[in-house]
Amino acid sequence: MSFESLGLSPALVRATRERAYLEPTAIQAEAIPVALRGVDVLGCAQTGSGKTAAFALPILEHLAQGRRDRPRRTHALILVPTRELAAQVGDTFRNLAQYLPEPLKIAVLFGGVSINPQMMGLRGGADIVVATPGRLLDLVEHNALKLGEVNTLVLDEADRLLDLGFAEELARVLEELPPRRQNLFFSATFPPAVQSLADQLLRDPVRIQVEAQPQEQPDILQRAIEVDTAKRTPLLRYLIKEQGWSRVLVFVATKYATELVSHKLGLAGIHAQAFHGELSQGARTQVLSDFKASRLQVVVATDVAARGIDVARLPAVVNYDLPRSAVDYTHRIGRTGRAGQSGVAISFVTADAEAHFRLIEKRQGVRVLREQIPGFEPVEAALPVADVNGGIKGKRPSKKDKLRAAALARTGSST
Repeated sequence: MSFESLGLSPALVRATRERAYLEPTAIQAEAIPVALRGVDVLGCAQTGSGKTAAFALPILEHLAQGRRDRPRRTHALILVPTRELAAQVGDTFRNLAQYLPEPLKIAVLFGGVSINPQMMGLRGGADIVVATPGRLLDLVEHNALKLGEVNTLVLDEADRLLDLGFAEELARVLEELPPRRQNLFFSATFPPAVQSLADQLLRDPVRIQVEAQPQEQPDILQRAIEVDTAKRTPLLRYLIKEQGWSRVLVFVATKYATELVSHKLGLAGIHAQAFHGELSQGARTQVLSDFKASRLQVVVATDVAARGIDVARLPAVVNYDLPRSAVDYTHRIGRTGRAGQSGVAISFVTADAEAHFRLIEKRQGVRVLREQIPGFEPVEAALPVADVNGGIKGKRPSKKDKLRAAALARTGSST
């Protein structure tokens, strides 16, 4: 199958060739003809499957066939969960639109930077807007943008939008949109909250479910290393040097941990930088640029980096802290083993995180063999499984629970 056969114009086909899109991916082959018909789409496909082009190409085709207004009206709105994903989606639109007979204005809007340049950039309108929900609403409230004539709404990474707590902001954005529009809804997973939103938002959608075929499965070796909490940083230093990783993305739970771990790696002569939501956009862009160019060996990140970051040939990902959910685990390890490359994803499993990792394994339908590294063998004992709840989203054992469990253990040993 070719992109020509999907009903795209020669200008867009030429752009796909220059982007080295040799043939449509499964999600593109199914979604593009449907979206071109103007109906709603509910698309489920894994990260890295080509979802962005699956909605960008039909949007550009519709705009290429229409007449441009002056001032420009916003015809397409793409909502994304993170700044990095907004920038990448915007770049994809610009690259695919470069040969259209009439240039399009594409605005990329996100927080963490001054709002004034974005307001200036919206003067004269924009044909396509790619935005995070919070900054989009800020600009609407400043009368810099009107959404009353949007023809197509895209929710990209819908599961992540809800997981990051954008439900209320999404509802406010929907109030600004016209009731008659095309809705394109894409997500890697469909937990109940996402399915409920899809049921409310979409009108008689065409459901497209693309399962990864065995030959399309990313080549990711999953490893689980048992280690005491206090020995995680020394173990990380050892692995970086022993494995000879040119680059590694390390996930931790908090902004404080990104700073602490990167600092300790730096003291050991490993070039590392922290990456979290409180960095300025300029600093975040610089860290990613240095990492992609191999000027930086290690990025220590919170889950803000779990999606929207595509680093070619990234050899390894390390879960220094386990993610809060199995969905986040999938997106974390999916940063490696992309585009036909192989990779390794290592999880540090401490005694109090064992039950939570078992739950992740259960949700993933996998069992990862536990390892111990000589010199880093754990001495801490895991709580009995019945005494823990697996650490699901805000339900980790509290300090009081742990003290109570320890007291019961002491009582039991004295009887």
